[in-house]
Amino acid sequence: MLSFNKITRVVAGFAATALLIPMAACGTSGGNSSTADIPTAGTDDGTEITLWTRSPLERQAKNAVSAYNKSHKNQVKLEIIPNDDMEGKVGGASQTDSLPDILAGAVVRIPYWASEGIFTDITKQIDGLDNKADLQQGHIEAGTVDGKEYTLPFITDVSVMVWNKDLYKKAGLDPEKGPSTIAEFVEQAKKVAALNEDGIAGSYLAGQSGGALVFDLFPSVWADGESVMNEDGTEATLDNDSMKAVLNAYKELADTTNGLGAGSKEETGATWTAPFANGKIGVMPYPNTSSTALFEAEKDGGFEVGVTPIPGTKEGKTSTFLGGDAMGISKDCKHAAQAWNFLAWLMSSDAQKEVFANNGDTASNIQTLKTAYNDADPRVRTINSVIIDGHGKTPKSVSFNEAFNAAGSPWQLLVQNAVWGNGDLKADNQAVSEVLGQ
Repeated sequence: MLSFNKITRVVAGFAATALLIPMAACGTSGGNSSTADIPTAGTDDGTEITLWTRSPLERQAKNAVSAYNKSHKNQVKLEIIPNDDMEGKVGGASQTDSLPDILAGAVVRIPYWASEGIFTDITKQIDGLDNKADLQQGHIEAGTVDGKEYTLPFITDVSVMVWNKDLYKKAGLDPEKGPSTIAEFVEQAKKVAALNEDGIAGSYLAGQSGGALVFDLFPSVWADGESVMNEDGTEATLDNDSMKAVLNAYKELADTTNGLGAGSKEETGATWTAPFANGKIGVMPYPNTSSTALFEAEKDGGFEVGVTPIPGTKEGKTSTFLGGDAMGISKDCKHAAQAWNFLAWLMSSDAQKEVFANNGDTASNIQTLKTAYNDADPRVRTINSVIIDGHGKTPKSVSFNEAFNAAGSPWQLLVQNAVWGNGDLKADNQAVSEVLGQ
């Protein structure tokens, strides 16, 4: 079994209630650091570079910094910020011009930060990368404002479907076949629920975590070719047949004895993945950054885990939420050329292999995903495939946090109403739109 502390550290990012902190003295044109004369590869001259990142992705961040520091004269000083403190710390530092040289943050928050001038414009440098087309584009697009590019991928996290093979065997299901449609997801979850074993449930949902809910539910909508917002992120488009089918699936499980694990309705996201990791859940969407720990536990005698892409309502159609953290050079950076040296290095195929592939984590370089995992666990290759196939998405809106992720957000209430109440999807969709349009 996994330790509770390990589980909560990995998934805390989805439970965060980020506040809309005014970024004083910032404009939409980006920061003041000079980037005009930065060499293509940046400068490696022994300078200390500061980097802030969030605690949920601490392990991957430390791997990146350690590899860079061992091979460069420059040295990155990494500060891990508790996830719940990140927004306030960035807001305060922005107002006092004391942001770090490099700032990494949740990709869904990046559009707001970029629009407020938190980052320095590095369009020339990003466009000058030989392998820009090979990079995971969602993290670049999230930090693009009025055609200016401010961010690159730091750590990629994607959502996949996992199932407990041991429970599937007990329930008479094929342990090698996870759900290929939402209907099969419900069917398989109900079979596990019917075991009627103490503490065992078909699936699990973080009902009070808007961040976990978008990570879990949006991919099925995208798999069907539907959208969750309009193109500029100012209106919700959740009142569609695919979202109705997904919400109805979870409502059916909520109305089934043992269909959803105890506490699903109240789950804030802090212990969102713990029930599955503890062997109590049959099947559920899951973050890939937590799946590595499942595979390690399996080697130590834990239950067997299956992994498949998240399906839509039609067989053969899948998608994923391209999440994680993007990074950029802050407006207060005093060492832009050296900071770029770190960013450019991490985008290289060699660095992506060393930092991510060799540690069983998901790279942000598509060519690395295709070539550097030949000896990896087949389930890791399955996880990588959801990025390679190009069907995943990163939603972009300046007001995404307030509309979806924040505690009590209209999206969270929409799901609560639909799964555990008698929701009006059209009215609840309009409530999300009202916040997105502010």
